[in-house]
Amino acid sequence: MAGRTQEALYSNLDLELSWSEAELPQTERTKHVHALHPYLGKFIPQLVETFLRRYFAPGQRVYDPFCGSGTTLVEANVFGCDAVGCDVSAFNCLIARVKTAEHRLGVLELTLRSALEAARRSAVQAEGAASAWATEWYAPQALSELLAYRQEACRLEGDAREVAALVLSRAARSARLTPHFDLDFPKTPVREPYWCHKHARECRPVEQAGKFLRRYTEDMIRRLRAFAQLRSDRSVDVLHADARHVQLPVSADGVITSPPYPGLIDYHEQHRYAYELLALPDRRGDEIGSGALGHAREARAAYVDGVSTVFRRVAHQLRPSAPVVIVVNDAYSLYPQILDRSGLVLEQRLTRHVNRRTGRRAGEFFEDVLVCRTAPLRNRS
Repeated sequence: MAGRTQEALYSNLDLELSWSEAELPQTERTKHVHALHPYLGKFIPQLVETFLRRYFAPGQRVYDPFCGSGTTLVEANVFGCDAVGCDVSAFNCLIARVKTAEHRLGVLELTLRSALEAARRSAVQAEGAASAWATEWYAPQALSELLAYRQEACRLEGDAREVAALVLSRAARSARLTPHFDLDFPKTPVREPYWCHKHARECRPVEQAGKFLRRYTEDMIRRLRAFAQLRSDRSVDVLHADARHVQLPVSADGVITSPPYPGLIDYHEQHRYAYELLALPDRRGDEIGSGALGHAREARAAYVDGVSTVFRRVAHQLRPSAPVVIVVNDAYSLYPQILDRSGLVLEQRLTRHVNRRTGRRAGEFFEDVLVCRTAPLRNRS
């Protein structure tokens, strides 16, 4: 957006896609399952709600090739659409599955509470049971409590096992030896008292994990119950795969997605604790846009290649003239080239004002919404 005056920028704002903090407080942006686990880079559910109303009808199927934590899938289900999501990250797929699954909530609640109590009474020695990374980033008692809960979670079956894994991951994020104000990307463990910018006082490093396991078990149950009141019986499929190579198992009527932003977020490292404790497959090398090299020319070229390949594959698997809605921060003006190489036809480029971001990345900025269409039948090769 370089070179555009503020007057021109604001004249092109889509006000239905832009909200103030008063109009859309955080409790609404993180309603029910959208806050089951912290996730940097996700877009807010109200955006998806608007896109669904504008471009889709209940009974259709929506595809998200960069589904992340599952925002599109959740909102498509509530709207009455079938949904398919794809992500190369095993942890992202775990979050999306837990959010969208139809749980037997009474049984699940009893199972989670039993696992929590069994873990409380267990004693697991961290030595030899945890990676060097985990030993470095957790106090001994906290690590022992996390490992005890993991032991109980591994005994569970079906969706209960996945829900417990997500409780464990969220507790592991909070229980690290990191300042309270620096949970996103802490650089080194903190073992001494420190001045806390979040609480404006001296705080001590976390030494226990049990309180987080209890807190997030209760929060998990509450949020899943809230979503169950809204959940429809439409299907949701989550594919753990690289969208550059995916052949959709079912047809789709269009796309709503927010691709990764090049170089802004290390999408693997933000959930390192989950990969360490859950022994998830590490496919960081396949993640488009991730890592510290995102500002380099070579990395931007790789980003264009990767995203173009995804959308080119998408374009050939959707019906002719299907809507493809892309939310992106195109700071490097890469998307004209991406769309050209993908065979997508840009119908509208909207600008939205983002009033607030979470965590330490807070501040005003603007995003683009690219409303595209797949080629009409007569133009398809």
